[in-house]
Amino acid sequence: MPIYTRTGDHGETGLFGNRRVPKDHLRIEAYGTVDELNSVLGLLAAEALPADLGTRLQAIQSDLFEIGADLATEGGNASLARIEPATKDMETWIDASEATLPPLRSFVLPGGCRGAALMHVARTVARRAERRFWTLANELAKGPASEHAPDAIGIYLNRLSDLLFSWARLANHEAGVSDVPWTGRA
Repeated sequence: MPIYTRTGDHGETGLFGNRRVPKDHLRIEAYGTVDELNSVLGLLAAEALPADLGTRLQAIQSDLFEIGADLATEGGNASLARIEPATKDMETWIDASEATLPPLRSFVLPGGCRGAALMHVARTVARRAERRFWTLANELAKGPASEHAPDAIGIYLNRLSDLLFSWARLANHEAGVSDVPWTGRA
């Protein structure tokens, strides 16, 4: 069976449930960006990471896969049972990470060691996924109540970007690399 179907050759794709929509539909933008974020996290997971971080990244990737499925399904909310407690887990991980780091005194530039740099890339894609989600959610809110996007997804994506920022700082700290403070121009 070939992987190509030719059904998308004219700018449309199918949602779960078989409704066809343009490939630039807000729903496709939202779940496509979540998929991109998942791929960037896969790249990060290919790095030599502490075992607990690798396990956490894999759990996040599974969460994102479920979120993508919900966004590809009109009225989808199957991920909520998983992502609401996962959001709390991320808050715990952020708190633990921040407890070992010096307090922030300024904005920091993305970069440092390779792992931190990749986490910053993932953070920015997470922020874009969050923006795409809220654009979709706000548009769906104008329509029937049955067609909505659960706020918990946006909250999860927001927390994920916070986590990735904290982990980037932690990766630099553990590698003995200082975060580079933003100083602006004189």
